[in-house]
Amino acid sequence: MSVPLDRLYNFLHSLVDHDITIYRFWPHGSKKLEDLLPLVPALSWVNAMVIPQVIFHDQEPLNFNYWTLDDFAQWWQKCIVDNQLNFLYSEAIQVNHQISLHLRGLVRANLYNYILLVHSEKNSKEIDTYFQNGFLPVYYWSHAVIAADWFRYAEHDPVLQYNSAAFAQDFLIYNRAWSGTREYRLAFADQLIQAGLVTHCRTSFAPVDSGLHYNQHKFENPNLTIVRTDLETVLQPNTHDSCASADYNNLDYTQTGMEIVLETLFDDARLHLTEKSLRPIACGKPFMLVATAGSLRYLRSYGFETFGDLIDESYDLETDPVARLTAVIKEMSRIRSLASADKIVLWNQLHQIAERNKQRFFSAEWQASIVQEYVDNMNQAMITVNQHCTGKHWKQFQELDCILGINNTRSQEEINQVLNYLALKNSPRPVIGQ
Repeated sequence: MSVPLDRLYNFLHSLVDHDITIYRFWPHGSKKLEDLLPLVPALSWVNAMVIPQVIFHDQEPLNFNYWTLDDFAQWWQKCIVDNQLNFLYSEAIQVNHQISLHLRGLVRANLYNYILLVHSEKNSKEIDTYFQNGFLPVYYWSHAVIAADWFRYAEHDPVLQYNSAAFAQDFLIYNRAWSGTREYRLAFADQLIQAGLVTHCRTSFAPVDSGLHYNQHKFENPNLTIVRTDLETVLQPNTHDSCASADYNNLDYTQTGMEIVLETLFDDARLHLTEKSLRPIACGKPFMLVATAGSLRYLRSYGFETFGDLIDESYDLETDPVARLTAVIKEMSRIRSLASADKIVLWNQLHQIAERNKQRFFSAEWQASIVQEYVDNMNQAMITVNQHCTGKHWKQFQELDCILGINNTRSQEEINQVLNYLALKNSPRPVIGQ
């Protein structure tokens, strides 16, 4: 299936009372530099110069060092060829300047000192790094807005009825990808087997991810390293693709007691919850959250209830990733070992909370609050952007053109329009009452 994220960006564009040029990676999911493209190209050079630019990097965690200096240099050389630019732009002084701009060098230089970077994480050093390099971060919980759309049918799905007699397994676990920031999922699968929990779980596993077999995976965190080589013989094969997150399987939810959510980030200090955490909420299911420390508190800050009065949620406070995994497995083992009558009582109590969460998720008030958070943060950021409109990046390009001996190809009329706009933006504001 295709996930129509461009419609989301058009929607978000319509919410703010500002002209902005949105850039996003297209096709969605790509991280290639040449795929950072405008949602709607500027009609003219003048428009590109005077309209603030926004990069939406709201689907995945930020990673300033994902691209190397060579990546930016190669992109610039390719840009020169593809756009038939003056060969003098290949000079080292220009290439080094392009590299220094990072992602903002991939968009047209305009009059604003900042380029907006819309993201979806908190407690992040990456945000600080981007800010120090000329980006103005704007937070909103993008996956909440997306989940409200993707899971909207769960509100009325007649299959999603609570019936503990239909539970075939205690736990539902989706475990598709394990590369990159998800390597902890290999350790989780290993611990799941060691604890004898597999038969109590509806789960699966893919031995190959991003073209690599898990036996060849080099762990960034050696404390998560596993020695087991038989995961695929113990766990059912996973055949889902990345678009599976945009849907839900109602039978999975009606035939299991609770979901164990394996988030994108785990071995990290950042708060970055995706639609994975909201899917059980939309489906009226209790859950445990295998994510970064403090993620349950993050959920509660948005008005959702968690289950700390009924299950041990101290795992959410554990900052050591291995200890946090162990704490989750320990609580799963406790629940698994409950007598049937006690387990049914627990399921009944947990699902009462889950039903209240579902009602909140589908409430107009909550969904409007998520959108309003974006509007408020974007409006605040636009104040800052408009206060820092000196044309410094454009002037730097003009200075480099002069050094390289490249003639300006813009008409005097266009330049005058831009200069007049710049003068207007920086003219003294009248003092009220004088």
